[in-house]
Amino acid sequence: MNDDFKRVESHACPMSTCAAPAGSPCRTGKGKVAIQYHTARFRLVPQLAKVLGVPTPAVRKPGSVWTELPRPASAGAEPIGHVRLGYARASTARQSLDAQLDSLAETGVTRVFSEKISTRATRRPELEAAVRLAGEIRSSGVAVTLVVHEHKRLGRGIELAMLAEELKAGDVGLEFLTGELKGSHDPSGIVFTVLAAMSGMEREYIRDRTLEGHESARKRGKTIGGAGVTDPDMLSMALHLRDEKEMSLRDIAKRLVITTGTKKGQHPSPATVMRMLHEHDEQTATAPLEPTA
Repeated sequence: MNDDFKRVESHACPMSTCAAPAGSPCRTGKGKVAIQYHTARFRLVPQLAKVLGVPTPAVRKPGSVWTELPRPASAGAEPIGHVRLGYARASTARQSLDAQLDSLAETGVTRVFSEKISTRATRRPELEAAVRLAGEIRSSGVAVTLVVHEHKRLGRGIELAMLAEELKAGDVGLEFLTGELKGSHDPSGIVFTVLAAMSGMEREYIRDRTLEGHESARKRGKTIGGAGVTDPDMLSMALHLRDEKEMSLRDIAKRLVITTGTKKGQHPSPATVMRMLHEHDEQTATAPLEPTA
């Protein structure tokens, strides 16, 4: 059985109209068990961020009268102990990490993850390792705070917002030693809430603008960015890299090769990959379910 619902239910629903506690399914305004978990809730789980919807399993009896189910043993439990993990980053190899490392050492962090990598990099291995370890420690019942010299070391705009969303989902605190966001921030606090909201709004804005542009171009009879260069094999590979390898659009584009036309032998653009995957997801979501035997 698909256990996505268990991941979703490890968090309470943040929607004020639902507010289902951890361990229970989402509920409708009329007090029924919702057919699907509310988007705001399952997006708290990083692994499900790209999913179109998470259905409520039959065992939860969608459509029936909602009743609260037992909460997970860890839900609401007081943390035992507190661990502080540090992260430092410089954009180029010539830049020194000494100032950041010194400031982190003064705050009593248990372990520091550091790397020299550009802000434009799609993956930051040491940051990912820090977040992963923080989540593992927090799941054992110990409070965890990720300590960073300044918020710009983590990223800007939507990158910082998406990271905050992931830390919030893992109930991991965040502390900045200097800068505009200086101070300690609890996962349930206003900074996390604002950054998570900014992340969702920006992603929705980009998606809506992209779809509006595609629709406008179609009405004018124009070919949508790279529409003629994709094929079933390319789509199959793109789905594998996205769903199984969890690669970014940019990295997926680098692994694909156009096999026909004037662009034969070249890589498709990330925008072309995004359009191809989006159209597939839309068709899958609207396709009628095949009858079971």
